Amino acid sequence: MKIEFYDTTLRDGAQSEDIAFSLNDKLRITEKLDEFGIHFIEGGWPGSNPKDLLYFKEVKRLMLKNAKIVAFSSTIKPNTRPEEDEILKAVFEADTEYVTIVGKSWDLHVRDALKVGFDTNLEMIEKTISYLKKHDKTVFFDAEHFFDGYKRNTPYANQVIRVAADAGADVVVLCDTNGGSMPFEIENIIKEVRKEIGTKLGIHTHNDSELGVANTLVAVNAGCRHVQGTINGYGERCGNANLCSIIPSLILKMGYEGIERDKLKHLRGLSLFVDEMANLMPDKHRPFVGESAFAHKGGIHVSAIRKNPETYEHIKPDTVGNIQRILVSDLSGESSIIQKAEEFNIDIAKDKKLAKDVLKKIKELEMYGYQFEGAEGSLELLIKKSIGIHKKYFDLIGFKVIVEKKEKNHPVSEATIMVRVDNTIEHTAALGKGPVNALDSALRKALYKFFPELKEMDLVDYKVRVLSTKDGTEAVTRVLIESSDGKHSWSTVGVSENIIEASWQALVDGIDYKLLIEEEKRKVKGGTIQ
Repeated sequence: MKIEFYDTTLRDGAQSEDIAFSLNDKLRITEKLDEFGIHFIEGGWPGSNPKDLLYFKEVKRLMLKNAKIVAFSSTIKPNTRPEEDEILKAVFEADTEYVTIVGKSWDLHVRDALKVGFDTNLEMIEKTISYLKKHDKTVFFDAEHFFDGYKRNTPYANQVIRVAADAGADVVVLCDTNGGSMPFEIENIIKEVRKEIGTKLGIHTHNDSELGVANTLVAVNAGCRHVQGTINGYGERCGNANLCSIIPSLILKMGYEGIERDKLKHLRGLSLFVDEMANLMPDKHRPFVGESAFAHKGGIHVSAIRKNPETYEHIKPDTVGNIQRILVSDLSGESSIIQKAEEFNIDIAKDKKLAKDVLKKIKELEMYGYQFEGAEGSLELLIKKSIGIHKKYFDLIGFKVIVEKKEKNHPVSEATIMVRVDNTIEHTAALGKGPVNALDSALRKALYKFFPELKEMDLVDYKVRVLSTKDGTEAVTRVLIESSDGKHSWSTVGVSENIIEASWQALVDGIDYKLLIEEEKRKVKGGTIQ
């Protein structure tokens, strides 16, 4: 049985507190949603702002293969003829075949928000839909606050959707606008509604009780075949129902059709893309698509998934474009270390003592404050050093960092450094925007002539966390640095009571890691590594 998926990220999702999509953002998201196979994309509310109206003009230039663009609007104003209503004029200016009209179905809203009579509200709904149908539009009717309305005044809520259906609405969408309904309420009400109207039913839920996904799934189980939501659950207040959880649940677990299974492999990529367009950090703990969704930390867990991933994974990660990750920490066992070493192309399964020694070292370091879950570059180096397959590329003789500030000028940082590569000593200096930036620049400047490949490398992120309860200046700090060479990225860690020392450790590991992977590439090309 097929479900039609309706995405409202560009309208309802854009009402999220921290989101402000540009026109270009909206067009790029539209293309990605279309590629993924979403059936309907709600582009915005024409007439509410100039950007949305411009979107409907520009989106026509896109060569969409799957999705239909939908204009969102409301019913006409009371005592207004449809052909004279400015709201509908904007809808026609958007020039879409598909239109979503929102109307009030809760008597409280009719009385207190619209401040019109109940019959007037019904007339507004009927006239709006009939007029659009007369002009050959496909109409989705969003019965706003339907479930609250049904629970407070069942006859009137039913009357609203009957009027919409009789006026020609192609889909009647039942909305849990306040997001406060329980799954059993949603399911029972929809079963009763199906006795009232034969029109296709849709579901639109919000996440204020953290039940947006659950309420959507039970709605489908009760008979809804049109599903609305947003990518990553973005939306006003606590957000909308999250399509990144709804889609795989319906297709992989409940046996519905709607998105091709091969397309599901792009779900995580779609999630990350929308995060990027929204300029928001991805939530690593999102089900299905989050970085931690298939991450395993406990030793018992890791031991089990090495034998059979199904023991602790509800689906295969790659079906939604994700991967299994083994985290190494003070909760890890030998299985975690062995599995992690295998990811680095190192086989230590036969050397139990070595695995125990590595695990012991990791647990000792984590007692001090190190954390390798987000610093796999440092972890790989640690394992390879432990088994003797990593060499030191350079030795530090000494460095000095000076921060100078004069009057109202911005502070200036300068680092001088002396390193030894084989039997050659290099002494150099560099300026930076801060002491760590200066130290990083000076170190790489000193190493460029020995290792020119370091010119490809950039420091892209720098995080500091205070770990101890001592006074701030005496506290142990952990520094996490992310580096990239444009092709892939890696993270490294350092810990010390001195923030510069902690930064130095992470910087050195970052450079060591880059040199190590370049060395391994050369060995592969030379046929040394099979």
